Amino acid sequence: MPQAQEASAVDTGLSRLSLQQRLELQFEIEQFFYVEAALLDAREYRAWLDLWTQDCSYWMPIRRTVALADIDREFTKRGDMSFYDDDKKMLAMRIAKMESGSSWSEDPPSRSRHFVSNVRIVSIEGDETSVELAFALYRSRLNDDESIWVGRRVDRLRRVGGDLKLCDREIYLDQTLISATNMSTLF
Repeated sequence: MPQAQEASAVDTGLSRLSLQQRLELQFEIEQFFYVEAALLDAREYRAWLDLWTQDCSYWMPIRRTVALADIDREFTKRGDMSFYDDDKKMLAMRIAKMESGSSWSEDPPSRSRHFVSNVRIVSIEGDETSVELAFALYRSRLNDDESIWVGRRVDRLRRVGGDLKLCDREIYLDQTLISATNMSTLF
């Protein structure tokens, strides 16, 4: 069966929504991510943290260059080594460190620009919506320290009291070699 037909045979929950409802949800989710990006770029980390549920997960596996026969090992798995494997408490600790002035990697603070595109609703299950998107993140620090990260995110949003909140983020970088001097940036 061709992949397009195979994907349509899986119940993603989207078929239960009218076209109008899907358009409204798409718009709401895109606006949510644009606000999130603006908060990070403005260093409004506490407001950004408020976008997350208490039981959230923030995870970025390590990518490896592997042969096609080993493609299932391209990314580390949850529980193995990763760049990030945080819950809300850990994210709050990262933010407190960045705001303290004692973090050498963020004093003076980095300047960032977060871009999100290709936002695609993958599935809806109860009050949770799974979304995939492409991102680019530009960061400059000091006078000549620049980093660019590009990749794909898999985010899960949960409706809480009528608002969308992030409850899970998986960040998959396209590059395997990180040339940045630190990974203090939030994706």
